Amino acid sequence: MFFYAPGRGGQNAERFLRGFDGILQLDGYTGYNRLTRPSRKGGDPVRVAHCWAHARRKLKEVFDRDGSEIAAEGLRRIAEIYKVEDDIRGIEPGQRFSARQTRTAPLVAAFGEWLQEQRLRVSAKSRLGEKLAYIHRHWDGLQTFLYDGRVEIDSNGVENLIRPIALNRKNALFAGHDEGGRAWGRIASLIETAKINGVEPFAYLKATLEAIAAGYPQGRIDDLLPWNFPPSS
Repeated sequence: MFFYAPGRGGQNAERFLRGFDGILQLDGYTGYNRLTRPSRKGGDPVRVAHCWAHARRKLKEVFDRDGSEIAAEGLRRIAEIYKVEDDIRGIEPGQRFSARQTRTAPLVAAFGEWLQEQRLRVSAKSRLGEKLAYIHRHWDGLQTFLYDGRVEIDSNGVENLIRPIALNRKNALFAGHDEGGRAWGRIASLIETAKINGVEPFAYLKATLEAIAAGYPQGRIDDLLPWNFPPSS
């Protein structure tokens, strides 16, 4: 689901997620910190799963700029973790949990020890030191995926879905009004959900709107959700 807000303030996420008390997968944006506090409005503190792709990106930035051997070693270690994820992608959550406990947890633990060692060696004020501090700051959230097979190792899937919206928002005719933004969120939710389920968006919207116009029963409206539509060939 896409929800529109006029800004990135954490109060918007707090409002959208009122009553939610599960695991929230996100990047390191500090605006979401209020969702993890005991004083959170609208529910108990959420458990955060941080994104390994963001952690990797921090080290990649240093390696590309400075050729740091420490950054290169960190990238190699993260690649080993991702190799396991590639092997177990698509299996049932319970099986993925077991595989992560057996294969991934030791790699993550070793990375954590390596991270601590490098932070003692590297100046905290250096570019590399700042990147290592970022990973350390989000370390608890970076381990969340190990304990729940439903959780992804990163938020790349979500970011790929929202990228076209971010690129197009300044060009869309109705993007200058809050109500247009809310309408955009609704239609984008349907379109991107259709894509995830292998359904061609235009065909889905056309068939759905025609069914509603023809008087499709309100009591069966869930039948028209994207995942109930035949996948495109």
